[in-house]
Amino acid sequence: MLKVFDTLRKKHVILTPEEYVRQNFINWMINDLHYPASLIANEIGIDLNGTKKRCDSVVFNSQGRPFIIIEYKAPDITVTQSVFDQIVRYNMVLHAKYLIVSNGMNHYCCVMDYDASSYQFIPSVPDYIALRKNRFSNCDDV
Repeated sequence: MLKVFDTLRKKHVILTPEEYVRQNFINWMINDLHYPASLIANEIGIDLNGTKKRCDSVVFNSQGRPFIIIEYKAPDITVTQSVFDQIVRYNMVLHAKYLIVSNGMNHYCCVMDYDASSYQFIPSVPDYIALRKNRFSNCDDV
């Protein structure tokens, strides 16, 4: 079984198709979109209505609150509404500002509007430096 070292979890993990997507996406976020690795965690456990679930990745703001939830699927899995519904359910617990779903081929990102009880898809995953500089996130703290 082929394994890869997950630098965030600090351990070797089995390289499944979904894990391949995760590792590449996280590296892209850190190296190209400038997210600090120290703010990203993989396999975050949550309690959803008494059921234990896990978020694939969570990016926290500098205050330690969830800022982005990321759900990965294998490249051969089509991102459907039911896939997005899964991350929306997780967000009922975490209340993140951004939700991202990726199968490695397509990335879908939306920004939450809690005042309007809605979300809006945006064209790309925001760059961390741009979020901090422009306050694109409408958050007090990125």
